[in-house]
Amino acid sequence: MKKFKIPHTYVLLFCVIIIMTALTYIIPAGQFDRAEDPATGRIFVVPESFHYVEQSPVSIFGLFQSIPKGMNEAGYIIFFVLMIGGAFGIIQATGTIDAGIGSTVKQMSGREKLIIPVVMLVFSLAGATLGTAEEALPFYPIVIALAIALGFDSITGTALVLLGAGAGFAGAFANPFTVGIAQGIAGLPLFSGFVFRMLAYVLILGSAIIYVYRYAAKIQANPELSLTYEEDKKRQKNIDISQLTEMTKRHKMVMLVLVLGLVILGLGVAKLGFYITELTALFIIMGIAAGIVGGLKADRIAEEFIKGAQELVYGALIIGLATSIMVVMNEGAILDTVIYSMARIVQGLPGVLSGIGMFFVQSIINVIVPSGSGQAAVSMPIMAPMADVVGITRQTAVLAFQFGDGFSNVISPTSGYFMAALAIGGIKWEKWVKFMLPLFLIWTVIGMSLVALSVMINYGPF
Repeated sequence: MKKFKIPHTYVLLFCVIIIMTALTYIIPAGQFDRAEDPATGRIFVVPESFHYVEQSPVSIFGLFQSIPKGMNEAGYIIFFVLMIGGAFGIIQATGTIDAGIGSTVKQMSGREKLIIPVVMLVFSLAGATLGTAEEALPFYPIVIALAIALGFDSITGTALVLLGAGAGFAGAFANPFTVGIAQGIAGLPLFSGFVFRMLAYVLILGSAIIYVYRYAAKIQANPELSLTYEEDKKRQKNIDISQLTEMTKRHKMVMLVLVLGLVILGLGVAKLGFYITELTALFIIMGIAAGIVGGLKADRIAEEFIKGAQELVYGALIIGLATSIMVVMNEGAILDTVIYSMARIVQGLPGVLSGIGMFFVQSIINVIVPSGSGQAAVSMPIMAPMADVVGITRQTAVLAFQFGDGFSNVISPTSGYFMAALAIGGIKWEKWVKFMLPLFLIWTVIGMSLVALSVMINYGPF
């Protein structure tokens, strides 16, 4: 019997685009009315405004048009990923990353696994308070290279950042972009229910740290068990500590450029509203500056930039393909219909099941609308009043949204920053799913339990 092989990620995403195109002929077209909040300028869905509209199925030619349209819509993220690759290609060429890793490996010799809880805690706090997602992308090359040098693999390195920030995002106790917006739409006091969310944060992050720690220990003991063993053989691996590169004056100057750049990045995100465009420009500057102080000539800087960007083309294009799914659903006017239909299913469930049902509905919606703030804007105007109808608190509805959004962010192929992280790590989506699925199920059980508990204790204030 021939062993089943998971299709290439491009094939999987293209099949989803075909399915969604076919559904535009089957699912009735519908829309919610949208209005602008005069105080904030935010566009929100008007509750009870859903209505059916004229069917607008996507043609076969429209199916193929959705691909360049998706690439265009996701262009800012695609180019961000390519620019990060280019910038780190230059920095890598100076030898600074290898020297920095060598220094760390020497210092951590014999206690390598301590880095796992420390790094994941740091990124989780960023996710829980700043909503860090795309902003963490610049850190992946460094952490992945460090993880491999310490005897782990690229999945471990990716998980340290992705699951650290992801756990914080899912268990967020003060994320203004998800919890803040959702509570605002629901009419709840900002960041109310803090203690319960802290419990969620501890459980979600704790389970992630234990899971990654056990996986990393297994790989360190037997590298051939790694899901990315063949890929990682091409990277820096099995380093002889006695032969590690020493930090030179030039390396330290490049390291200073890198540290200053990351400090500016943190301040820009927290204080100046930096987002993808500003961060892209910042990394171009960092790459060029690092090349100059690292002693590279102009032509070498350009060549290394191109090499670095080329390594991330595979994953960058996946981001555009994933966005094409949304393009088809929007042009076929079935997105709002799908959300409305799922919301009505939840409305018919009793008590605890209503809360758990909301959690699963939000998980499905997040595959369709992967933006946390966008999902809050689309779903919370429906879910908040629905919570009133079925007899559960609006705070529970926000919690269900938070988990549904957060958990699937680190496994859904439509999540742009997630696919960008895999691209930077050189990890195929199907291999990540094989690694992540047990933890995803653990998180799902934790989420269901906490949502059920919130219903039982009448989690409020209302």
